[in-house]
Amino acid sequence: MVVFTYESETTSIVAPARLFKSLILDSDNLIPKVVPQAVKNTETISGNGGPGTIKKVHLGEGSQFKYVVHQIDAVDAENLTYSYSVIEGDVLGDLLEKISYDVKIVAGSGGGSIVNNTSKYFTKEDYELKEEQVKEGKERASGLFKAVEAYLIANPDAYN
Repeated sequence: MVVFTYESETTSIVAPARLFKSLILDSDNLIPKVVPQAVKNTETISGNGGPGTIKKVHLGEGSQFKYVVHQIDAVDAENLTYSYSVIEGDVLGDLLEKISYDVKIVAGSGGGSIVNNTSKYFTKEDYELKEEQVKEGKERASGLFKAVEAYLIANPDAYN
């Protein structure tokens, strides 16, 4: 197995607590509402939303994939951190064991936020992940982020 790590940073004019509540704590409800072509719905397979919870995300018509299964690794609402892993689904194909994500939202300038994301791709055997494969995933995630951010800007009372 080989592990490839990628880090990214995104800024937003939305306050950290609102981003965390919407993107992390209520994503199962908000994302299908805001971007139904990307995510149809999410079902909890086991757990109560804390570490160890398993969720199956049914992807929308706009996705080339059908579903992913997430395992929540850690949630810290006080420090605005969240860790989860994609442990199953056609997005992994035959080449990846899992993908783990660590997200931390911190205060940015002017009351906004900085979202730091570390992605770790665990390959099967010694498969070498190609940059364009990671880029495609980052573009999809960026589209979801921008849609949620636009929703929060258009609805200033949501998630306060």
